[in-house]
Amino acid sequence: MAMSLLAGMPLLALALHQWQQLDGFDHTRSHEVNEQVAALLHGEQLVAPPPLPPELFTTREVEQAIPFVHQASRQWELLDEDFRQRMLLAFKLMREQHGIEMVLLEGYRSPERQAQLAAMGPQVTQAGAFESYHQYGLAADCAFMINGRIVVSEANPQAARAYDLLGGIAKSLGLTWGGDWRSLKDLGHVELSRPGVLRTRTAGAAPASSQAH
Repeated sequence: MAMSLLAGMPLLALALHQWQQLDGFDHTRSHEVNEQVAALLHGEQLVAPPPLPPELFTTREVEQAIPFVHQASRQWELLDEDFRQRMLLAFKLMREQHGIEMVLLEGYRSPERQAQLAAMGPQVTQAGAFESYHQYGLAADCAFMINGRIVVSEANPQAARAYDLLGGIAKSLGLTWGGDWRSLKDLGHVELSRPGVLRTRTAGAAPASSQAH
């Protein structure tokens, strides 16, 4: 098992080095994935949590973060399998290590929905159809369950701390965290970048945030 993990690490590093630069953040820098996390990723297949009641997502705070939130997909099975396992592990580590319950706000996004959001203007998204990793099941927007409600805004001190913890865990799992972007920081956005996946991209364009991506 140890030998297979060691053999797999150079491939992961190579993939990370091939990431393209987005939003002024250097994605060519690979993130260190510790051996314990690598072992977890090669271990049990984690199962998605049961869906939350829809009414939890109809608050003003959530609707401001996710336009047309009633159209947002929170179906874990529509996410890329590798990305899904990494995200489920992030949820598990946040809960077990820090006592923080995470919530999936939006995962897969159809090109039609992406185009709809893009039509709302650059304050919502700068990514058109097929220009977002959401269309390929490789991105997710997340928040936290605090005192029985979904909290998105980092103005909440508990959420602000949780976003920082999420960033560290996401990067340890080889994921890109939107909080590292130099502009349009997106604290709740996590993605698994893969070279050549995006069909089109405007040269030099910044990726949008969870409120805009």
